[in-house]
Amino acid sequence: MFPVISNGIDRPPSRARKIRLIFDRFDANGDGRPRPSRNGRASRRVNGPAVNFTPYQLPSVVDEVFRSYSDFIPNPSVGLSLVGLIQTYNDGAGDVDRDFAALFPDADTNLDAVQSPNPNHEEVDYESTRTAVEELEIAIKARIRASRLSAVAKDPIPFGGWSTDLSSEIDRARDENSSETRAFSKKLREIRLRIDQSSTTNEAFAGHMAIGRTLHDRKLLDEAIGSFRRAIELKPTDARAHYQLGNSLMSLERSSEAKDRYSTALKLAESDSIRWANLLPQVHVNLGIAMENEGLLINASEHYREAAILCPAHYRALKLLGSALFGVGDYFPAEKALEEAVLLKPDFADAHCDLGSVLHSVGDDERAMLSFQRAIDLKPDHLDALYNLGGLFKDVGRHRRASEMYARVLEIRPDHWRAQLNRAVCLLGSGEDREAMKSLSEAFRMTNRIEVYDALRRLKMLKRRREEGCSVSWIVEDASKFKLVGEKTGERKLLIDALRIREIQRATKLGGCGVEVMKKEMEGIEARTSERSIRKSELELVLRRLLHFLPPETFQSAVRAIDRKFWAVLDVTGSGKIDYKMFFAIISPICYGSPEKRKRAAFEALLCRASNGGVKVHVYLRYLRVVYLPSLGFTDLIGISGGGEDVDISFREFIDWFDDPDRGFGVMSSLVKLEAGDRARRGNYSCGVCKYRVGGLMLKETSSHFCLCASCYSECRVPFAFQREEYKFKEYIVE
Repeated sequence: MFPVISNGIDRPPSRARKIRLIFDRFDANGDGRPRPSRNGRASRRVNGPAVNFTPYQLPSVVDEVFRSYSDFIPNPSVGLSLVGLIQTYNDGAGDVDRDFAALFPDADTNLDAVQSPNPNHEEVDYESTRTAVEELEIAIKARIRASRLSAVAKDPIPFGGWSTDLSSEIDRARDENSSETRAFSKKLREIRLRIDQSSTTNEAFAGHMAIGRTLHDRKLLDEAIGSFRRAIELKPTDARAHYQLGNSLMSLERSSEAKDRYSTALKLAESDSIRWANLLPQVHVNLGIAMENEGLLINASEHYREAAILCPAHYRALKLLGSALFGVGDYFPAEKALEEAVLLKPDFADAHCDLGSVLHSVGDDERAMLSFQRAIDLKPDHLDALYNLGGLFKDVGRHRRASEMYARVLEIRPDHWRAQLNRAVCLLGSGEDREAMKSLSEAFRMTNRIEVYDALRRLKMLKRRREEGCSVSWIVEDASKFKLVGEKTGERKLLIDALRIREIQRATKLGGCGVEVMKKEMEGIEARTSERSIRKSELELVLRRLLHFLPPETFQSAVRAIDRKFWAVLDVTGSGKIDYKMFFAIISPICYGSPEKRKRAAFEALLCRASNGGVKVHVYLRYLRVVYLPSLGFTDLIGISGGGEDVDISFREFIDWFDDPDRGFGVMSSLVKLEAGDRARRGNYSCGVCKYRVGGLMLKETSSHFCLCASCYSECRVPFAFQREEYKFKEYIVE
């Protein structure tokens, strides 16, 4: 199983942890009592430019805080205790999230914090902007209090303090007709109207950006989006507004819209790269994350790489780059990027975890184990590190240790069905059949997957056979003993090839890609460029549209398989560019559609590729045999595209070449029969060897009347009890 990749987004520190860090920042001598002078500096720091204190106001504010919380100050000359600071936040006198962000601007929190509050520090400090932010803060606090009081009236159980994170409040009071929502919306409209009446466009833009960021920080994301959209209306060419709007959309998991906004921000920032030098790396990182959320790992890796080039100390960009490269199978560049990330930030648990996955993939299991363990030491509940370490132990045969790792994963997340399934495999490997069966039953209960049910059924059968003292239940016979009955029964050799192609079809998911849609995409590329070859990143975008029905993770797995099976052959020199028409011609035989339509799509792709009206049919057929029939294949991959003139042939002549078993594909009919198995997975017949239910293609021995699935038939397996000198098989399609 492919290792789990950490998403590269650290979970935010807990509220208590944030308060502790704020307290420690101003407890310079470590006596546990920040003094009044330090609290004054704290007030100035956390309020920033939004609030200007006079030399007389600041001491008054600090004195008022000390008087209000005198119970937590045993000695006025020493200062406020940690418990006292916690109480001030519980009472709503401060905003934990904003204070923490102001004091630790570079702290790793969530995706929203990949941005900096003002990446270029360009906005002019307007008095109207400060006033608008202050009024908005007051309105937010009023909404919090009203919502809390309303909740207390319904449920008088006391709660643990005030919070400025409105996400839970909004979930509870989403009703647009509630008095709290109406009052807040009215106040927000008034603030926006006053900002729109500013004397200059720049002042109005700064105001909408400021209140948009404030709303975003308070998790009022829909309202923040409205402010950023208004800012874009005022200054459409300002990259910051598009970037901030993308952040809010991303926080709402609207990745596609966020990607569009980040792309716009990137174009604007690149048009004046000196002015937006600080913003550019962040735009690249967030655009990469948005693309990765849609499964576009190749495109994401390009943006992470650009961010790392622009800002070499950006350890998060390096980590994300390494993870993305690993996801597409570029292991050695991934290893280098992740090693650089942990060098810059040694306590980066996610980077250690992903480095372990890369090292395991290249066979360096000792270092991989150390990397996984380092991630777990830094973060004992690191789910991905525990799961991947379990996978490593399983792969090297240490089943007991692997089952322990999977058990720890299940303690943290009881619904992790993959961990439950792998634990069953490891328990079986260590001889604990009873526990393995329990774990497998639990995995089936979680997923109801037919594959898990079949595995559970087979496990019970094997256990019963061992208890009954049964020996080997099947043998492998010589292929010459297998005879065919009926004209429709295909040759075993063709079936072996079709099974291999079927595996490629499943791995790449191209069986769900319609040939008609593929032809339209090819025409679209042809209209955009006159080049014969395009970059992999552009082809990945095309594949995403063709395989739009796949979840992002499944799409990433499909692209890995396509890269390994097709692009590696078409791009032997590693240029990063693919002859897209030849690519579409090669994948046409395994796409969705009738055999006639598949052949027509391949022919038209080759015809479009030809420069003089002819078709390089010899080159195409060599590619087909290298990709799908390697046992008959071509060893010189660099020379595969050479030789053979363009041949001016008709479609009917092309079909004759294509269906020739000696020179062409020749296995289309067998492949179509195997595809029929997807529509008959729950057949009533079981294979006499593997005991799995047969769907689609089935071979029945006419004398002994036992049945074989296509896989066991291709491997010449027969039940031990039915040994004969000759076997006559007839082909059936189980509907």
